[in-house]
Amino acid sequence: MTRDSTILTVPQKLKAATLWENLTPPELIEHAIRRGEGVLGQNGQFIVDTRPHTGRSPKDKAFVKEPGSESHIDWGDTNAPIDAAIFDALWEKVQAYLSEREVYSLDTYVGADERYQVPIRVYTEFAWHNLFAHHLFITPDKPQPGFVPEFTVVDAALFEADPARDRTRSSTFILVNFEKRMILIGGTRYAGEIKKSIFTVMNYLLPLRKTLPMHCSANVGKDGDVAIFFGLSGTGKTTLSSDPHRPLIGDDEHGWSDDGVFNFEGGCYAKVIRLSPSAEPEIWAATNRFSTVLENVVYDETTRALDVDSDAKTENTRSAYPLSFIPNIVPGSKGGHPRTIIMLTADAFGVLPPISKLSREQAMYHFLSGYTAKVAGTERGVTEPQATFSTCFGAPFMVHHPTVYARLLGRKIDEHDVECWLVNTGWSGGPYGVGKRMSIAHTRAMVNAAIEGRIPKEFELEPFFGLHVPKRIPDVPSEVLNPRNVWPDKNAYDEQARKLSQLFFDNFKRFEMHATDGVKAVAIKPRSS
Repeated sequence: MTRDSTILTVPQKLKAATLWENLTPPELIEHAIRRGEGVLGQNGQFIVDTRPHTGRSPKDKAFVKEPGSESHIDWGDTNAPIDAAIFDALWEKVQAYLSEREVYSLDTYVGADERYQVPIRVYTEFAWHNLFAHHLFITPDKPQPGFVPEFTVVDAALFEADPARDRTRSSTFILVNFEKRMILIGGTRYAGEIKKSIFTVMNYLLPLRKTLPMHCSANVGKDGDVAIFFGLSGTGKTTLSSDPHRPLIGDDEHGWSDDGVFNFEGGCYAKVIRLSPSAEPEIWAATNRFSTVLENVVYDETTRALDVDSDAKTENTRSAYPLSFIPNIVPGSKGGHPRTIIMLTADAFGVLPPISKLSREQAMYHFLSGYTAKVAGTERGVTEPQATFSTCFGAPFMVHHPTVYARLLGRKIDEHDVECWLVNTGWSGGPYGVGKRMSIAHTRAMVNAAIEGRIPKEFELEPFFGLHVPKRIPDVPSEVLNPRNVWPDKNAYDEQARKLSQLFFDNFKRFEMHATDGVKAVAIKPRSS
């Protein structure tokens, strides 16, 4: 197995009052119940409450500034620097804290392709955090003899930093140290920090090996045709890639090497708010199995039946389970080169077409943009649609400059003649509150037709965003394909389209200096009224 020559020796085994190593899921659940970390659900799920943190704390993440990685990191609000001395002092305190406690250790892997695979050791204060890592990473059935981790995660969930003393932003910290090959997490119960910190590491390591890390899902057809789905939370990435006719490679994080696509993970971390057994039967079934971890899902105190429709704790309720809980998966979690790229957005302005063909340069542009929209009412103070631009569909996890990833994507599209499509799963006929959400049946029909090459090559040019919209698609009413046609008030459509195009234009200014001439040429420009 080829390894990166810069890898350094990781710390020796952590000292703890009791160190539990490589326990099985049933053993971890027994420990978690004994310790009062959560409760069993009606079907044997392990239900936990992570409040007050029900999501990531991106402003509390920082990278140790050190010579080996300093020139590669795109420093700024997303990738904040921290001095090595601050990290070292906090690490000493965490070691002392954990030395008096039970600690759980897991030897596992990230990356299904062994040439790019990274062995990691995960230390956690909570037994259920170790269960989460067991599900989400690629964990062998038995511990591997001679296992040597290349990265170590230490999660001291209940240890809170003192910002005045420890010089952190808050009591929560997620600190990445590439020199020591360590990730230090504290002050949060939210398990997603473990998963996403490792995704961040892969986003740093893989471009240095000319491999594209991607926040996407991926599946494959019977002829080996791979499709990848980019999209932010709420755009339908997990739902649309879960297809009974197309086995799943993975639902969230992948690499695209010179040999094809491979999953980073061994599990799924699905959002389950308002989960439907009819629309998402595979996720529903996996969510209702023994050992699945459920974060902040409301349940009946007596029967332990789930109430997935309730957002009483958070909108961001989550289900974590191994890929083996999904019946229709690709063995080995690897596939060939993609034939199709689907970029998903949930446009709450209601003006983007439900599907449009993208050129290579447009695909790079929309990859850099990473657009979706928040709808009114989802956050305090949000009274109308608000554009969200998350570069590469995963801005909080991109360590290099975004154009590094965009150029890699463009090169691979060229090399493998990939067809690219922008799919809007958001609103039609008006903005959120006026129009209707796109029909999931129509969206599935459009996506399937695109993947299977059944969309006739007849397009019309959409004037506000420069998109090529199909004139007809099998099993989809033609009138819904052009978004302006389904707005009763055409002037209102034009006004909303101009508003959104201006937002695209403003967002692209931060990339313009580094973007290629081809991407600049297709960049969206606002139209005058």
